[in-house]
Amino acid sequence: MESVDNIIVFSGSSNPDLTQKICDYVGIPVGKTKVEPFPDGETLVKLEQDVRGRDCFVVQSTCPPVNNNLVELLIFLDCLHRASALRITAVLPYFGYARQDRKSEGRTPISAKLVANLITTARADRVLTVDLHAEQVQGFFDIPLDHLKAEPVLVKYFRKLELQDKVLVSPDVGNVKTAKIYAQDLGGELAVIDKRRISGSQAEAVRIIGDVKDKHVLMFDDMITTAGTICSAARLVKDKGAKSVRVGATHGIFAPPALERLSEAPIDEIVVADTIPLSREAGQLQKLKVVSVASLLGEAIVRIHQNRSISAIFESF
Repeated sequence: MESVDNIIVFSGSSNPDLTQKICDYVGIPVGKTKVEPFPDGETLVKLEQDVRGRDCFVVQSTCPPVNNNLVELLIFLDCLHRASALRITAVLPYFGYARQDRKSEGRTPISAKLVANLITTARADRVLTVDLHAEQVQGFFDIPLDHLKAEPVLVKYFRKLELQDKVLVSPDVGNVKTAKIYAQDLGGELAVIDKRRISGSQAEAVRIIGDVKDKHVLMFDDMITTAGTICSAARLVKDKGAKSVRVGATHGIFAPPALERLSEAPIDEIVVADTIPLSREAGQLQKLKVVSVASLLGEAIVRIHQNRSISAIFESF
């Protein structure tokens, strides 16, 4: 690996374990900082090493507590700018507010655009993120954004299972494109579930287009939030005679009542990336497995530093 001496990777409070793995891949120590709350709840960020003229990266997922992590990231970026860092990259393994990418009804904000503006105003020079919920959010930024896909990491895991007679099932019509990509990578037929949304946190699978009888079902999504869609889909394919059901997702948010639903659902295995740290309760779910995107992010950081192609990463994974 070419010289990475001028890189400093700092960790926010959201995901220090992932930051450590990224630094292990790059071959550098984690940047020295102090992040702590004031008695009144405000956040203090203090750099404990010189960053003047250095290429700096801040790893911070804006996962729950979303607003605390977002504000900490903004303060971190401002701190690096005022300390004369040469270039500042905001690394958001998970980008919160990405689902609020349009006005779904009158008198509502476009929060994803606001967050993009805040990150830019805080003096980030570029952004690195993984599997945005809405890809058009890339256009909300007026600075360069590199959008990585966790697909190679998840595909590598599922290939090792060597499942025969598998079918890639899209849990809803809007996810067909993702299902097609994984079907091309893993092989297998394609099926689509038609769902009816009952409420914001609950959806019901109505019918399935395709054959799942006596087959191993694989379902992929960018995130699992309340797990209503995925659990309803799992019950439907099981009722239609599926041998097994496995789920892969990049971001495991697991907002209540997701863990309860997943523990009760007829799902054999759930695989998520480590873009969001697991809660203690999620870690106790035996059918849950975690794969790491640290090498993906680490390679991207090195390539950004060396002004090399990011898209070429996916040729080696």
